[in-house]
Amino acid sequence: MSAWTGRRWVCILFFLASWRPRCFAQTATATPPAAAPRPSTSPPPSSAQPQTEKLKVRLAGFPRKHNEGRVELFYKGEWGTICDDDFSISNANVLCRQLGFVEAIGWTHSAKYGKGQGKIWLDNVQCGGSEQSIGACKSRGWGNSDCTHDEDAGVVCKDERIPGFADANVIEAHVDENKLEEVRLRPVVAAAKKRLPITEGVLEVKHKNSWAQVCDAGWTAKNTRVVCGMLGFPHERKVNKNFYRLFLQRQKNVYHVHSVACTGTEVHLAACPLEFNGPNGTASCRGGSPVVVSCVPGPLFVQQSARLKKKPKTSSNVRLKGGARLGEGRVEVLKGGEWGSVCDDRWNLQSASVVCRELGFGSAKEAMTGGRMGQGMGPIYMNEVKCTGHERSIWSCPFKNITSEDCQHTEDAAVRCNIPYMGLENSIRLGGGRTRYEGRVEVLGADTNGTEVWGLICGETWTTKEAIVACRQLGLGYANQANQETWYWDSSNVTEMVLSGVKCTGNEMSLTQCQRHKTLSCQKAAAKFAAGVICSETASDLVLNAPLVQQTVYIEDRPLHMLYCAAEEDCLSKTAAEANWPYGHRRLLRFSSQIHNIGRADFKPKAGRHSWVWHACHGHYHSMDIFTHYDLLNANGTKVAEGHKASFCLEDSDCQEGVSKRYECANFGDQGITVGCWDLYRHDIDCQWIDITDVKPGNYIMQVVINPNLEVAESDFTNNAMKCNCKYDGHRIWFHNCHIGDAFSEEAERRFEKFPGQLNNQIS
Repeated sequence: MSAWTGRRWVCILFFLASWRPRCFAQTATATPPAAAPRPSTSPPPSSAQPQTEKLKVRLAGFPRKHNEGRVELFYKGEWGTICDDDFSISNANVLCRQLGFVEAIGWTHSAKYGKGQGKIWLDNVQCGGSEQSIGACKSRGWGNSDCTHDEDAGVVCKDERIPGFADANVIEAHVDENKLEEVRLRPVVAAAKKRLPITEGVLEVKHKNSWAQVCDAGWTAKNTRVVCGMLGFPHERKVNKNFYRLFLQRQKNVYHVHSVACTGTEVHLAACPLEFNGPNGTASCRGGSPVVVSCVPGPLFVQQSARLKKKPKTSSNVRLKGGARLGEGRVEVLKGGEWGSVCDDRWNLQSASVVCRELGFGSAKEAMTGGRMGQGMGPIYMNEVKCTGHERSIWSCPFKNITSEDCQHTEDAAVRCNIPYMGLENSIRLGGGRTRYEGRVEVLGADTNGTEVWGLICGETWTTKEAIVACRQLGLGYANQANQETWYWDSSNVTEMVLSGVKCTGNEMSLTQCQRHKTLSCQKAAAKFAAGVICSETASDLVLNAPLVQQTVYIEDRPLHMLYCAAEEDCLSKTAAEANWPYGHRRLLRFSSQIHNIGRADFKPKAGRHSWVWHACHGHYHSMDIFTHYDLLNANGTKVAEGHKASFCLEDSDCQEGVSKRYECANFGDQGITVGCWDLYRHDIDCQWIDITDVKPGNYIMQVVINPNLEVAESDFTNNAMKCNCKYDGHRIWFHNCHIGDAFSEEAERRFEKFPGQLNNQIS
């Protein structure tokens, strides 16, 4: 009899004895466990958690992917684990949903992801599967367990996020926020109160629905640094105490905090050693006065602040990519003129804070692991970064150089930085949508009488770029769709157009920073033609495999009688129409395109299958009229030849290890590219070329642009272009320096464009 069969008999016997269906729940996993957890000896179960307390959950341990790990719960100021006794797939489903995943696909026992530390908070947990929190499930009660950490439970979640849910794999500062609910700077000058961001003022902490001061006895610049970082500012500066002395003497001060002793590396004031005053704290700052703090804003915010002698600078060797909001994204560093990512091993808040401050933001609000802001495509330069928090650049921190065996792009590190409060979200809202992520865009403006009313934006020039800015200003993530007509949404009583001709680059913080008409000019002024958006917390991100283009390029002289279908789909240059069909040939520059989705959502055609166009000649549907542009440019940037590729079949050709294909074109199937997969257009298929029949020998730049019309939302459009240096001698062609459009530094890109051809015929 096999071990598994024997285990089944044990379960059946125990089931008959206890008449409780635990063993059946245990067998819900896809793979039988090597050793089953011991049977329950629990007292009558009780609800684990008062419903008033919000429970934090995280995944930990190693080795693991971002959607799996040891379950840890944050309760009463301390992280702890769950024992695997009575654990089931129902428990795992509840936990995965709490973590932002749609469901669980399995669970683990016996500390598969390593043993945790500290408390074992829950034991004998029994969920029905529909609970909103693991704390609502039955258990022995908090901290009541007879387990050891050898029995820590883990979960494996389906790698699909609940729309609108916050990120998993986030390293946060876990401090007792009940001590310091909120911190603010209260300006004392009337003009400063109206100007955002507020960079200087009396430091106040919120306590029991009122604001109190902090005693400045023993206050240091390190304390100020922590406060400024919390409020979104990279640096602190000395304050003129004489200016504030008279004002502070006139007001009644209530001191709540004193003896603050930060090291300067903390990301929250509550993480610093400090003391609280008793109930009667009005006179408990002997020889001192309230703390006054002055911060230096980063370059993005300096234009609205006053009294800066020189404009602050940020690093040109670090950047954030793929984030929807200001101050968040995948960390990339510059080395040798090429950008690369950072591996998440030992990634923490101190290292993340160095990056944030280096870029002109405050300290790190969150440090993210597991490629949670999308995956890079270039080199990985750093691993095991160990910043203390005092460094001015991440390049000053100790780190390890890595090999491809050490890290993959699934482990790319990311950050979410504290940024100053600008109040931008107060002047925009969405109306009439089915969820808070969609609706007609309404903006707050002033009429001729100076009265604020809400109004609409003319949808005539509304595109994806404007929608990106609107969703960013709203704090709702990425722009999933830009709508020029919103007739199908029920509107509020807002019907008047107040803005027209809005044109953004896509990088602005708010729509007020975009171009617009000085006077309203909208031909279709009815409310149904107002601009609308659909925002999303996740988005796709397409990137071309540049080295493959360089490796597969060649020239083919193809007979005209084999190009009738290609001509019908407009895949040849204009002079082809003047050729003596079917005699003669066209010279085609051929190459393969492998297009990866490195984002956090599947790439799907904007149009549904009901509107796809059937092309009888090639015998396939086109889900997007233009999926890629292929251009050959001279040194002046002028097109000398061009091509395009319609998306006749968007599908998953292959995927990363552990990722399953979802899209297949056969039998009129769904089209798209799954996260972690790629679509391959081989060099030998129709229209996978540029017609260079009329091109003269010389040096050129070959350029490929994916999703050129921005039809489908992506988290990053700057990496949609790929460029190669090209040398054509009239018979042969060579590509070199093929790279994604944003992969090089500005200086390296200028050198690339200045010398488009290579110096010899040797392929690098």
